[in-house]
Amino acid sequence: MVPAIRLLSVQEYHRMAEIGIFHPEERVELIAGQIIRISAKGTAHESAITRTERLFRQRLGEQVLLRLQSPVQLDDYSEPEPDIAVVMPNPLDYDDHHPTASEVFLMIEIADSSFKYDREVKAPAYARSGIVDYWVLDVNARKLHVYRLPSQNGYQSEAILTEDVTISPLAFAECVIAVREMLRPMNK
Repeated sequence: MVPAIRLLSVQEYHRMAEIGIFHPEERVELIAGQIIRISAKGTAHESAITRTERLFRQRLGEQVLLRLQSPVQLDDYSEPEPDIAVVMPNPLDYDDHHPTASEVFLMIEIADSSFKYDREVKAPAYARSGIVDYWVLDVNARKLHVYRLPSQNGYQSEAILTEDVTISPLAFAECVIAVREMLRPMNK
């Protein structure tokens, strides 16, 4: 007999946090009913988040709300904390709920040590929930992986862009960003 795995719901996960099961410094997220420890953030990771957030804020302004490493509820069993979530503005700034998949324009993960996890665990979860535009910025290889056309079986489209290429989020064609703008400047 194969033992059954008990999955946690988002409500149970929130309750665990409320009663203090997680250490305040512990970085975890809920993916497909399982609690996942998130790796430590390096300087390349953090600076890429800062650069990318600044680009989107300058180019999209009040058209969107940018959430950094904050929860997005994908379904009843997944509540990841993407590095950047470009979401619909909300009059309460999501005081009454975390953004849901239908309120997301774009999710971005910055990968230095988390590249495999962002592609193999998060991408399928994002696709199943219908996130239409998902980017993984690989700061080590200096490439942007762009996932689109979500399905229950994962994304049907993956493009790998070099730093010389420009891209626009699906929801904002006028917002053109060069991949290199999100990356650490090259030493001359």
